[in-house]
Amino acid sequence: MSTFADLAAAAYCPRKLYYRRRDDEFEIPETVRAKRRLAFRYPDLAAPDSDLASEPIAVTPTQYRANLGCLREHDAWELLAQPDRTEVLLEGKDARGIAHKVDDETPTVSLVSAGEPPEEGVWAPQSVRAVAAAKALAWESGESVERAYVEYPTHGRVRTVELTTRKKARYREALARARSIDGPPSRIENDAKCDACEYRSRCGTKTRSLRSLL
Repeated sequence: MSTFADLAAAAYCPRKLYYRRRDDEFEIPETVRAKRRLAFRYPDLAAPDSDLASEPIAVTPTQYRANLGCLREHDAWELLAQPDRTEVLLEGKDARGIAHKVDDETPTVSLVSAGEPPEEGVWAPQSVRAVAAAKALAWESGESVERAYVEYPTHGRVRTVELTTRKKARYREALARARSIDGPPSRIENDAKCDACEYRSRCGTKTRSLRSLL
């Protein structure tokens, strides 16, 4: 069974998923863990006397407090600040994985990202991962789950992922990709995704420098 992380990787680059599965030694860096932990401390971080200067935030302390103030007005504040369950393993029909926060009363799920949010919405791989988590929660609870959330705690932001027909289609496409991988998928050429990939040195994907493009 595919994991939520598998589906996100398949949506990002199937070749990356191939190397991750082959190596079977992927570990989340401590720097990422530290950033994610911010998502479980919103009430404390929002306190006027909190020492934000020592926290791994990506904006100024003033901006961060303002963002957390907006977060308090969010419809999902209870889930974000006081979830019923945290770090929950969800087992769906097609995929399994960890949901960082779960509301059981009105089944809702939230995932935490250590990265930077886009201008609007969420990044496509994160959308696939959120849909996977929502569908797994729906499968376990036997209730419909119409939306999920993706948190960007270093920015004090949260984005809503509605389970639209289009997003479900992207999820099914990623699921099909993940299931079909039995060897190295085709290389991606000249793609900016390669720059940040931990498998770039061994992948063999051809990229061109700015000098060559000019």
